Amino acid sequence: MDFGLVLQTDPPASRVISLMKRAERNGFTYGWTFDSAVLWQEPFVIYSQILSNTTKLKVGPMVTNPGTRTWEVTASTFATLNDMFGNRTVCGIGRGDSAMRVAGRKPNTLARISEAMKVIRALGRGDEADLGGTVIRFPWIKPGAELPVWMAAYGPKALKMTGEEADGFILQLADLYLTEYMVKAVRTAAAEAGRDPADVKICVAAPAYVTADDSPEALAHAREQCRWFGGMVGNHVADLVSKYGEHSAAVPDELTDYIKSREGYDYSHHGRSGNPDTQFVPDEIVDRFCLIGTAEQHIAKLNALRELGVDQFALYDMHDAQEEVIEAYGSTVIPAVNS
Repeated sequence: MDFGLVLQTDPPASRVISLMKRAERNGFTYGWTFDSAVLWQEPFVIYSQILSNTTKLKVGPMVTNPGTRTWEVTASTFATLNDMFGNRTVCGIGRGDSAMRVAGRKPNTLARISEAMKVIRALGRGDEADLGGTVIRFPWIKPGAELPVWMAAYGPKALKMTGEEADGFILQLADLYLTEYMVKAVRTAAAEAGRDPADVKICVAAPAYVTADDSPEALAHAREQCRWFGGMVGNHVADLVSKYGEHSAAVPDELTDYIKSREGYDYSHHGRSGNPDTQFVPDEIVDRFCLIGTAEQHIAKLNALRELGVDQFALYDMHDAQEEVIEAYGSTVIPAVNS
């Protein structure tokens, strides 16, 4: 199993780079960041420095979207980094929850994501792409260039499109039941589209907090540090409930039931521990969606995720023990999972 580190690009950028260097030293092979231009610093500028200060780490956004950047600019940015550092980027893409809403725009449609994925992937590997009637190609791309595009999804139509079109699936939660349910949906769609389901990489992304023991006090602190994640996922779930209704056969209750007490969301606290808009998230959801507890408990859940077909676990590291979790994974968790 591959392991990734996910960070926000809060200033100073030097700390983001330092944590990514630490992650690579501890066996992580991917470095991901949020991409929301109003809330955080520009990630692609920082990627250049991360790549320059590491040797093998692959980097990318979790996730960018087709609405805040023109597609040829997105593709050119990835392709330039790949030309400089050797095919070490991944384009994670989605609807653009925070990036679009904070800027006063609605998240992108699936149709727009589909079009953008095709254009960005093609241009990033040196092929031609049609920009609405104008066919372009980057003349400077060298042979062998690659740009995999991984799609974030929850709903049935997005899962189907991921299986049909994307190179990878990003699932932002680590619940075992929902992971099995959604991985099956993606792989079924891939097979029905004539693809080899194994060609779609599966990445589960969630906060991880390693405790010294499993005492009630230690677990309570870990839950409070990770409760923000249920609120972030809840934004997407609220959109699904609005579209499909409550208790719809299209979306499992195991994903939607917990947002009944959700009252709104302030993006100024997005993705941060202590987010006051996430107190509606119950302990059960934190335990299901995240990885908390002792190193042994992390290892057990990661092994279960791997049995469900997960190729990568990407660790959201937004809490009060950033270095400690990276070190715990490097010294104990990653070696045990990949022994």
